Amino acid sequence: MNDVEVVVAHSERTTLRVGDMFLKVDADPQRLEAEVEAMALVPVPTPEVLWHKPSVLAIAAVRGTALGRLGEPSTASPAAWAAAGAAVRELHDAPLPTRTGRGPEELAAELDAECAWLVANDVLPADLVTHNRRVAEAALRPWTPVFTHGDLQIAHVFVEADQVTGIIDWSEAARGDAHFDLAVLTLGHEDRLDDLLAGYGTDVDVDVIRAWWSLRSLLAIRWLVEHGFDPTAPGCEIDVLRARM
Repeated sequence: MNDVEVVVAHSERTTLRVGDMFLKVDADPQRLEAEVEAMALVPVPTPEVLWHKPSVLAIAAVRGTALGRLGEPSTASPAAWAAAGAAVRELHDAPLPTRTGRGPEELAAELDAECAWLVANDVLPADLVTHNRRVAEAALRPWTPVFTHGDLQIAHVFVEADQVTGIIDWSEAARGDAHFDLAVLTLGHEDRLDDLLAGYGTDVDVDVIRAWWSLRSLLAIRWLVEHGFDPTAPGCEIDVLRARM
């Protein structure tokens, strides 16, 4: 009999693993519907959908191992990172989905609110927040929308023999900025950006990717704290912000 492993659990969603099956339970059924829709559209490897009911999605495990983990050095080869870059490029070149993500104006308002909260609650020093707020501004510009994953964390990309075997967790997929996906994938692994771009292509603005490292981190910290995660862990969001100094 298979054991039940809790992969992640917080007030919004829980993911369980039972053998080679993952069960995702979400408080917002629309997120699961968006995930199923996205996986049916994208031209990159995704988990097999076993069944889907309101608030619960069952998917099969994908082969291989995650490209890495936030806070830990990635042991994946440069070729594996390049393969990930090629897969992300294929995604970004795909026809646009109907769902639209946050635009520059919405992000700017959210950034103002989060920076004010970080300082008012003594979560971070004011100078660290102010500096990263200035860095983040480079990401708040008009962009040509592409099909983005929306939460392309390093742990969501699986590889085997230097090939991508699956990309998981598509609940945030939407039209968005290509640089955002590239930044999230290399968050805390800035030293692997060149390997990623070797597969993706060089028609990107590295300064915008760096801006997204700051923007993503500033926007994520309150959510992480309120949902039981630790952004102060080595190599995670607060270290990413300090590295920008």
